[in-house]
Amino acid sequence: MSRWIMQDTSNMTDVAYQAYSLQGVSRTFALTIPQLPEKLRLQVGNAYLLCRICDTIEDEASLDIVQKENFSGDFIRVVDGELSPEGFAATLSGSLTDTTPEAERDLIRNVHRVIRLTHGFTPTQRRFIGDCVREMAAGMIHYQKRQSLDGLRDVAELYDYCYYVAGVVGVMLTKLFCDYSQEIAKNREQLLELAVSFGRGLQITNILKDIWEDRQRGACWLPRDVFSPCAFELQTIPDHRNDGCYLAGMENLIAITLLHLRNALRYTLSIPPEEKGIRRFCFWALGMALLTLRKINRHRNFRSGQEVKISHLSVKATIAATELVVGGNQRAQWLFDVVEKGLPHDFSLPTP
Repeated sequence: MSRWIMQDTSNMTDVAYQAYSLQGVSRTFALTIPQLPEKLRLQVGNAYLLCRICDTIEDEASLDIVQKENFSGDFIRVVDGELSPEGFAATLSGSLTDTTPEAERDLIRNVHRVIRLTHGFTPTQRRFIGDCVREMAAGMIHYQKRQSLDGLRDVAELYDYCYYVAGVVGVMLTKLFCDYSQEIAKNREQLLELAVSFGRGLQITNILKDIWEDRQRGACWLPRDVFSPCAFELQTIPDHRNDGCYLAGMENLIAITLLHLRNALRYTLSIPPEEKGIRRFCFWALGMALLTLRKINRHRNFRSGQEVKISHLSVKATIAATELVVGGNQRAQWLFDVVEKGLPHDFSLPTP
Protein backbone atom coordinates (compact mmCIF):
# COMPACT_ATOMS: atom_id res chain seq x y z
CA MET A 1 0.00 0.00 0.00
CA SER A 2 1.37 3.44 -0.96
CA ARG A 3 2.35 6.00 1.66
CA TRP A 4 -0.38 8.49 2.65
CA ILE A 5 0.18 11.94 1.19
CA MET A 6 -1.82 15.06 2.08
CA GLN A 7 -4.07 15.97 -0.85
CA ASP A 8 -6.73 18.46 -1.86
CA THR A 9 -9.87 16.41 -1.18
CA SER A 10 -12.47 19.07 -1.98
CA ASN A 11 -13.58 17.24 -5.14
CA MET A 12 -13.72 13.80 -3.51
CA THR A 13 -17.04 12.16 -2.73
CA ASP A 14 -17.65 11.35 0.93
CA VAL A 15 -17.04 7.67 0.19
CA ALA A 16 -13.74 8.43 -1.54
CA TYR A 17 -12.69 10.72 1.31
CA GLN A 18 -13.39 8.00 3.86
CA ALA A 19 -11.13 5.55 2.00
CA TYR A 20 -8.44 8.23 1.71
CA SER A 21 -8.64 9.09 5.40
CA LEU A 22 -8.53 5.43 6.46
CA GLN A 23 -5.24 4.97 4.66
CA GLY A 24 -3.84 7.95 6.53
CA VAL A 25 -4.92 7.06 10.06
CA SER A 26 -4.53 3.28 9.87
CA ARG A 27 -2.83 1.48 7.02
CA THR A 28 -3.73 -1.82 8.68
CA PHE A 29 -7.47 -1.15 8.66
CA ALA A 30 -7.21 0.38 5.19
CA LEU A 31 -5.87 -3.03 4.17
CA THR A 32 -8.32 -5.24 6.08
CA ILE A 33 -11.65 -3.45 5.72
CA PRO A 34 -11.83 -3.92 1.91
CA GLN A 35 -11.80 -7.68 2.58
CA LEU A 36 -15.27 -7.43 4.12
CA PRO A 37 -18.45 -8.01 2.09
CA GLU A 38 -19.40 -4.92 0.12
CA LYS A 39 -22.49 -4.34 2.28
CA LEU A 40 -20.30 -3.96 5.37
CA ARG A 41 -17.23 -2.09 4.13
CA LEU A 42 -18.63 1.43 4.27
CA GLN A 43 -20.19 0.97 7.72
CA VAL A 44 -17.11 -0.64 9.30
CA GLY A 45 -14.74 1.91 7.77
CA ASN A 46 -16.96 4.72 8.97
CA ALA A 47 -17.16 3.29 12.49
CA TYR A 48 -13.39 2.97 12.61
CA LEU A 49 -12.94 6.66 11.73
CA LEU A 50 -15.42 7.67 14.43
CA CYS A 51 -13.47 5.60 16.96
CA ARG A 52 -10.25 7.19 15.73
CA ILE A 53 -11.71 10.61 16.50
CA CYS A 54 -12.25 9.44 20.09
CA ASP A 55 -8.57 8.40 20.10
CA THR A 56 -7.48 11.77 18.71
CA ILE A 57 -9.24 13.60 21.53
CA GLU A 58 -7.71 11.25 24.10
CA ASP A 59 -4.17 11.51 22.68
CA GLU A 60 -3.90 15.31 22.22
CA ALA A 61 -1.39 16.30 24.87
CA SER A 62 -2.36 19.98 24.96
CA LEU A 63 -5.93 19.25 26.14
CA ASP A 64 -6.63 18.95 29.85
CA ILE A 65 -9.08 16.38 31.17
CA VAL A 66 -11.99 18.87 31.31
CA GLN A 67 -11.46 19.84 27.67
CA LYS A 68 -11.22 16.18 26.65
CA GLU A 69 -14.42 15.39 28.49
CA ASN A 70 -16.22 18.32 26.84
CA PHE A 71 -14.98 17.44 23.34
CA SER A 72 -15.92 13.78 23.85
CA GLY A 73 -19.41 14.77 24.98
CA ASP A 74 -19.81 17.10 22.01
CA PHE A 75 -18.64 14.40 19.63
CA ILE A 76 -21.27 11.97 20.91
CA ARG A 77 -23.88 14.65 20.22
CA VAL A 78 -22.46 15.07 16.70
CA VAL A 79 -22.77 11.32 16.06
CA ASP A 80 -26.33 11.39 17.44
CA GLY A 81 -27.23 14.28 15.13
CA GLU A 82 -27.74 16.76 17.98
CA LEU A 83 -24.79 19.05 17.24
CA SER A 84 -23.33 20.57 14.09
CA PRO A 85 -20.26 18.62 12.93
CA GLU A 86 -18.85 21.76 11.27
CA GLY A 87 -18.85 23.73 14.54
CA PHE A 88 -17.38 20.81 16.46
CA ALA A 89 -14.64 20.36 13.84
CA ALA A 90 -13.70 24.04 13.85
CA THR A 91 -13.38 24.16 17.63
CA LEU A 92 -11.45 20.90 18.01
CA SER A 93 -9.18 21.66 15.02
CA GLY A 94 -8.19 24.93 16.63
CA SER A 95 -7.13 23.04 19.76
CA LEU A 96 -4.97 20.39 18.10
CA THR A 97 -1.21 20.76 17.96
CA ASP A 98 1.44 19.28 15.70
CA THR A 99 1.74 16.35 18.13
CA THR A 100 -1.44 15.02 16.50
CA PRO A 101 -0.57 13.38 13.16
CA GLU A 102 -1.53 15.36 10.06
CA ALA A 103 -3.86 12.60 8.83
CA GLU A 104 -5.85 12.82 12.07
CA ARG A 105 -6.00 16.62 11.92
CA ASP A 106 -7.29 16.30 8.36
CA LEU A 107 -9.93 13.83 9.57
CA ILE A 108 -11.10 16.28 12.25
CA ARG A 109 -11.40 19.06 9.67
CA ASN A 110 -13.60 16.75 7.58
CA VAL A 111 -15.78 15.29 10.33
CA HIS A 112 -18.89 16.53 8.52
CA ARG A 113 -18.15 14.27 5.55
CA VAL A 114 -17.74 11.20 7.71
CA ILE A 115 -20.90 12.01 9.69
CA ARG A 116 -22.92 12.46 6.48
CA LEU A 117 -22.14 8.84 5.69
CA THR A 118 -22.98 7.74 9.25
CA HIS A 119 -26.37 9.39 9.07
CA GLY A 120 -27.10 7.64 5.78
CA PHE A 121 -26.93 4.15 7.32
CA THR A 122 -29.97 2.22 8.48
CA PRO A 123 -31.35 3.11 11.94
CA THR A 124 -30.11 -0.25 13.25
CA GLN A 125 -26.59 0.28 11.93
CA ARG A 126 -26.53 3.82 13.32
CA ARG A 127 -27.60 2.53 16.73
CA PHE A 128 -24.84 -0.10 16.80
CA ILE A 129 -22.18 2.43 15.78
CA GLY A 130 -23.51 5.15 18.09
CA ASP A 131 -23.57 2.80 21.09
CA CYS A 132 -19.95 1.86 20.41
CA VAL A 133 -18.75 5.46 20.14
CA ARG A 134 -20.70 6.45 23.26
CA GLU A 135 -19.23 3.65 25.40
CA MET A 136 -15.73 4.13 24.04
CA ALA A 137 -15.70 7.89 24.64
CA ALA A 138 -17.03 7.53 28.19
CA GLY A 139 -14.59 4.73 29.02
CA MET A 140 -11.60 6.61 27.63
CA ILE A 141 -12.40 9.65 29.76
CA HIS A 142 -12.83 7.43 32.82
CA TYR A 143 -9.33 6.01 32.36
CA GLN A 144 -7.78 9.31 31.29
CA LYS A 145 -8.69 10.63 34.73
CA ARG A 146 -6.75 7.73 36.25
CA GLN A 147 -3.81 7.71 33.86
CA SER A 148 -0.42 7.53 35.54
CA LEU A 149 2.85 5.61 35.55
CA ASP A 150 1.56 3.56 38.50
CA GLY A 151 -0.27 1.17 36.18
CA LEU A 152 -3.73 -0.33 36.56
CA ARG A 153 -4.84 -1.92 39.82
CA ASP A 154 -5.08 -5.51 38.59
CA VAL A 155 -5.93 -7.78 35.67
CA ALA A 156 -9.65 -7.16 36.24
CA GLU A 157 -9.12 -3.43 35.71
CA LEU A 158 -6.95 -4.19 32.67
CA TYR A 159 -9.88 -6.18 31.23
CA ASP A 160 -12.23 -3.28 31.95
CA TYR A 161 -9.90 -0.83 30.21
CA CYS A 162 -9.60 -3.18 27.22
CA TYR A 163 -13.39 -3.43 27.00
CA TYR A 164 -13.75 0.32 26.51
CA VAL A 165 -10.94 0.75 23.99
CA ALA A 166 -11.35 -2.49 22.01
CA GLY A 167 -14.11 -4.77 23.31
CA VAL A 168 -16.85 -2.30 22.39
CA VAL A 169 -15.55 -2.38 18.81
CA GLY A 170 -15.77 -6.18 18.76
CA VAL A 171 -19.34 -6.02 20.05
CA MET A 172 -20.29 -3.45 17.41
CA LEU A 173 -18.70 -5.46 14.61
CA THR A 174 -20.48 -8.61 15.77
CA LYS A 175 -23.83 -6.84 15.78
CA LEU A 176 -23.16 -5.51 12.27
CA PHE A 177 -22.15 -8.99 11.11
CA CYS A 178 -25.31 -10.51 12.60
CA ASP A 179 -27.47 -7.80 11.05
CA TYR A 180 -25.84 -8.57 7.70
CA SER A 181 -26.23 -12.37 7.86
CA GLN A 182 -28.96 -14.52 9.40
CA GLU A 183 -26.54 -17.45 9.34
CA ILE A 184 -24.01 -15.54 11.45
CA ALA A 185 -26.83 -14.37 13.74
CA LYS A 186 -27.50 -18.00 14.75
CA ASN A 187 -24.32 -17.79 16.87
CA ARG A 188 -24.99 -14.25 18.08
CA GLU A 189 -24.71 -14.77 21.85
CA GLN A 190 -21.55 -16.87 21.62
CA LEU A 191 -19.99 -14.41 19.19
CA LEU A 192 -20.81 -11.42 21.40
CA GLU A 193 -19.10 -13.09 24.36
CA LEU A 194 -16.04 -14.06 22.32
CA ALA A 195 -15.89 -10.61 20.72
CA VAL A 196 -14.98 -9.02 24.05
CA SER A 197 -12.19 -11.56 24.53
CA PHE A 198 -11.01 -11.03 20.93
CA GLY A 199 -10.73 -7.31 21.69
CA ARG A 200 -8.80 -8.02 24.88
CA GLY A 201 -6.30 -10.17 23.01
CA LEU A 202 -5.63 -7.50 20.40
CA GLN A 203 -5.50 -4.65 22.92
CA ILE A 204 -3.21 -6.35 25.46
CA THR A 205 -0.87 -7.18 22.58
CA ASN A 206 -0.79 -3.47 21.76
CA ILE A 207 -0.33 -2.51 25.41
CA LEU A 208 2.70 -4.80 25.68
CA LYS A 209 4.14 -3.56 22.38
CA ASP A 210 3.63 0.09 23.34
CA ILE A 211 4.82 -0.02 26.98
CA TRP A 212 7.67 2.42 26.42
CA GLU A 213 5.86 4.76 24.01
CA ASP A 214 2.91 5.00 26.45
CA ARG A 215 5.33 5.86 29.26
CA GLN A 216 6.52 8.87 27.28
CA ARG A 217 2.92 10.12 27.41
CA GLY A 218 2.74 9.53 31.17
CA ALA A 219 0.69 6.35 30.91
CA CYS A 220 1.17 2.75 32.01
CA TRP A 221 -1.58 0.19 31.37
CA LEU A 222 0.18 -2.77 32.97
CA PRO A 223 -1.65 -4.38 35.93
CA ARG A 224 0.12 -3.95 39.27
CA ASP A 225 -0.99 -7.32 40.67
CA VAL A 226 1.01 -9.20 38.03
CA PHE A 227 4.15 -7.45 39.22
CA SER A 228 3.31 -7.34 42.95
CA PRO A 229 5.97 -9.95 43.88
CA CYS A 230 8.64 -7.62 42.50
CA ALA A 231 10.77 -5.40 44.70
CA PHE A 232 10.07 -2.38 42.49
CA GLU A 233 7.11 -0.24 41.45
CA LEU A 234 5.87 0.02 37.87
CA GLN A 235 7.04 3.64 37.84
CA THR A 236 10.64 2.38 37.87
CA ILE A 237 10.43 -0.45 35.30
CA PRO A 238 12.91 1.21 32.90
CA ASP A 239 15.58 0.32 35.47
CA HIS A 240 14.37 -3.28 35.81
CA ARG A 241 13.88 -4.54 32.23
CA ASN A 242 16.34 -7.38 32.87
CA ASP A 243 15.05 -8.19 36.34
CA GLY A 244 13.82 -11.79 36.60
CA CYS A 245 10.61 -10.68 38.30
CA TYR A 246 9.81 -8.20 35.52
CA LEU A 247 10.47 -10.84 32.86
CA ALA A 248 8.25 -13.32 34.77
CA GLY A 249 5.47 -10.71 34.88
CA MET A 250 5.79 -10.22 31.13
CA GLU A 251 5.58 -13.99 30.68
CA ASN A 252 2.32 -14.06 32.65
CA LEU A 253 0.86 -11.25 30.55
CA ILE A 254 1.90 -12.99 27.33
CA ALA A 255 0.15 -16.17 28.52
CA ILE A 256 -2.97 -14.19 29.43
CA THR A 257 -2.94 -12.55 26.00
CA LEU A 258 -2.58 -15.90 24.27
CA LEU A 259 -5.66 -17.17 26.10
CA HIS A 260 -7.68 -14.36 24.54
CA LEU A 261 -6.16 -14.84 21.11
CA ARG A 262 -7.32 -18.46 21.30
CA ASN A 263 -10.81 -17.10 21.88
CA ALA A 264 -10.25 -14.84 18.87
CA LEU A 265 -9.65 -17.99 16.85
CA ARG A 266 -12.85 -19.54 18.24
CA TYR A 267 -14.71 -16.38 17.21
CA THR A 268 -13.32 -16.51 13.68
CA LEU A 269 -14.08 -20.20 13.27
CA SER A 270 -17.67 -19.55 14.39
CA ILE A 271 -18.18 -17.40 11.28
CA PRO A 272 -19.59 -19.59 8.48
CA PRO A 273 -16.78 -20.71 6.09
CA GLU A 274 -18.64 -19.26 3.11
CA GLU A 275 -18.22 -15.76 4.63
CA LYS A 276 -14.61 -15.67 3.57
CA GLY A 277 -14.39 -11.88 3.61
CA ILE A 278 -15.33 -11.61 7.28
CA ARG A 279 -13.11 -14.55 8.20
CA ARG A 280 -10.22 -13.03 6.26
CA PHE A 281 -10.75 -9.71 8.12
CA CYS A 282 -10.57 -11.55 11.46
CA PHE A 283 -7.70 -13.90 10.52
CA TRP A 284 -5.49 -11.00 9.44
CA ALA A 285 -5.98 -9.16 12.74
CA LEU A 286 -5.46 -12.36 14.72
CA GLY A 287 -2.40 -13.44 12.74
CA MET A 288 -0.62 -10.10 13.06
CA ALA A 289 -1.33 -9.99 16.80
CA LEU A 290 -0.01 -13.54 17.28
CA LEU A 291 3.20 -12.77 15.38
CA THR A 292 3.66 -9.59 17.43
CA LEU A 293 3.20 -11.59 20.64
CA ARG A 294 5.89 -14.03 19.48
CA LYS A 295 8.34 -11.17 18.99
CA ILE A 296 7.51 -9.73 22.41
CA ASN A 297 8.05 -13.16 23.95
CA ARG A 298 11.48 -13.50 22.30
CA HIS A 299 12.51 -10.01 23.45
CA ARG A 300 10.74 -9.52 26.78
CA ASN A 301 13.28 -6.89 27.83
CA PHE A 302 12.80 -4.80 24.67
CA ARG A 303 13.27 -1.04 24.96
CA SER A 304 11.13 0.25 22.08
CA GLY A 305 8.02 -0.83 20.21
CA GLN A 306 10.08 -0.78 17.02
CA GLU A 307 12.02 -3.79 18.31
CA VAL A 308 8.88 -5.95 18.41
CA LYS A 309 6.99 -4.51 15.46
CA ILE A 310 6.37 -7.16 12.82
CA SER A 311 7.88 -6.66 9.38
CA HIS A 312 6.09 -6.08 6.08
CA LEU A 313 7.19 -9.62 5.18
CA SER A 314 5.32 -10.95 8.23
CA VAL A 315 2.21 -9.07 7.15
CA LYS A 316 2.48 -10.61 3.67
CA ALA A 317 3.00 -14.04 5.24
CA THR A 318 -0.16 -13.58 7.32
CA ILE A 319 -2.13 -12.68 4.21
CA ALA A 320 -0.76 -15.64 2.25
CA ALA A 321 -1.31 -18.11 5.10
CA THR A 322 -4.88 -16.90 5.53
CA GLU A 323 -5.70 -17.88 1.95
CA LEU A 324 -4.64 -21.44 2.76
CA VAL A 325 -6.93 -21.77 5.78
CA VAL A 326 -9.76 -19.26 5.33
CA GLY A 327 -12.28 -21.84 4.17
CA GLY A 328 -11.54 -24.64 6.65
CA ASN A 329 -11.59 -24.82 10.44
CA GLN A 330 -9.22 -27.75 10.89
CA ARG A 331 -6.46 -26.18 8.80
CA ALA A 332 -6.87 -22.88 10.63
CA GLN A 333 -6.63 -24.57 14.04
CA TRP A 334 -3.53 -26.46 12.93
CA LEU A 335 -1.84 -23.27 11.70
CA PHE A 336 -2.63 -21.45 14.93
CA ASP A 337 -1.18 -24.33 16.95
CA VAL A 338 2.01 -24.20 14.89
CA VAL A 339 2.45 -20.42 15.23
CA GLU A 340 1.74 -20.32 18.98
CA LYS A 341 4.42 -22.94 19.76
CA GLY A 342 6.99 -21.59 22.16
CA LEU A 343 4.61 -19.09 23.75
CA PRO A 344 3.87 -19.50 27.48
CA HIS A 345 0.52 -21.13 28.19
CA ASP A 346 0.35 -21.12 31.97
CA PHE A 347 0.06 -18.05 34.17
CA SER A 348 -0.42 -17.41 37.85
CA LEU A 349 -1.68 -14.30 39.60
CA PRO A 350 -0.95 -13.38 43.22
CA THR A 351 -3.82 -14.02 45.63
CA PRO A 352 -5.34 -10.70 46.75
